[in-house]
Amino acid sequence: MDWTEKYRPAHLADIVGNGTAVRQMLDWARGWKRGTKPLILYGKPGIGKTSAAYALANDMQWEAMELNASDQRTKAVIERVAGAGSTSGSLTGAARRLIVLDEADNLQGTADKGGAKAILDIIRDARQPIILIANDLYGLAADLRAACEPVQFKALPARSLAPHLKYICSAEKVQCNDQALKDIAENSAGDMRAAVTMLYAASIGKERIDEPDIRTSMKDGRASIFQLIPAVFGRSTGEDLVRMSYEIDDTPDVIEQWIEANVGVIKTPEETAKAYRYLSRADEYIGYTYRQQYYTLWRYATVNMLLGTNIASGGHGIHERILSPRRWQKMASSRRQKGIRTTLLGKFGGLMHMPQKTVRDGYLSLLSILAEKEPLVFARKLELDTDQLAFLIHDRAKATSIAKQIAAEKKEEDKKEKIKAQKKTSAEPKKKQVPGEEPVEVKNVVMETSPPGKPESSPAAQKEGQPKGGGKQSTLF
Repeated sequence: MDWTEKYRPAHLADIVGNGTAVRQMLDWARGWKRGTKPLILYGKPGIGKTSAAYALANDMQWEAMELNASDQRTKAVIERVAGAGSTSGSLTGAARRLIVLDEADNLQGTADKGGAKAILDIIRDARQPIILIANDLYGLAADLRAACEPVQFKALPARSLAPHLKYICSAEKVQCNDQALKDIAENSAGDMRAAVTMLYAASIGKERIDEPDIRTSMKDGRASIFQLIPAVFGRSTGEDLVRMSYEIDDTPDVIEQWIEANVGVIKTPEETAKAYRYLSRADEYIGYTYRQQYYTLWRYATVNMLLGTNIASGGHGIHERILSPRRWQKMASSRRQKGIRTTLLGKFGGLMHMPQKTVRDGYLSLLSILAEKEPLVFARKLELDTDQLAFLIHDRAKATSIAKQIAAEKKEEDKKEKIKAQKKTSAEPKKKQVPGEEPVEVKNVVMETSPPGKPESSPAAQKEGQPKGGGKQSTLF
């Protein structure tokens, strides 16, 4: 049996590391009531997010229901599976049913069409606790993030992984060298699943594991850009930096963009200016490379950007989040704005019975001016979200405030509708049926009504269709 499944933690107390996240989950579960926000567990793969969700269900004696990325997650499928589970009780007698949506940040393509909106609808109507699991928190739609409470799972340090690996070796009666366990823990990069898999691969057919046995079971040991950038601003040697740059898949022009995005961590203006001089020189070599198609020049660009920035930074290192290239951020923002504009043009085009191109060229500016004057009316009538309204009125703070106001109004309306439905249900008379008696079918009956003080019409008059006293005919049913 695969050791990752065999030694999957059954209780929250068995989870290795991430104590803060585990406590946050437990507090959420203990205080859960209808209307409580769902959780989003996010962090890199293999660090215990899914295991923690199932361990929580086990500790709380809840039934767990999962829908993951291997399933087709269209709106219809999500509403049928997760939607029904979130509004109905458990069939096994459990106190509650925990809905687990794994890889929620992978709702993409036609296979998941409408999935994100369906999840939002389910969250609003849920009567059972829901946990979403994602690798990238910002891979989720903004509305979905706002509707949930985020819980971060961090990569596990090697000092936490090694004791757990030693416990597995003891349970499997396999002797293992301490240095070998340390090597596995360090090379797994905080990934518990990868560490256990490497240990399992090294132990096949052996009663003892030593350091040479580990090499064949290692993960791909190539460096990544997230290892190279800290090394550039740290105390790594020039030889190590060049080797790492050759191991990663990115080209020198991309590496230069990553370095430039993080130059701000350098402390003094003089050192920053020195780093930019080396980067500008590297940029010249990259330009020569593309113009002359002489890729040997890349090595000069690489040496300038890596060694020059390393010297300029003074080895102080990066003590904050690594930033992605600003160019990428601008491109992502531009794509997002384009998507918002396309959605708005579709809405306006449908209402005005015009092609989107006509609305864009002749009416979008005018509609934007009108929206600035009556933003609440526009947002309410067209069901605009925060991003769409902000695109029109160019004021995100105001758009956020209006969106919250509309959400509060909708919540109040839903509450009134529920109260009204409950009153209507309780006010309906319950007719007792005598055992053995067949129900009587009530047909449409024409009933005579007369003005006050006037005598009712006779049966004969009713039969002839000539009511007395000027009365009117009305339908009772």
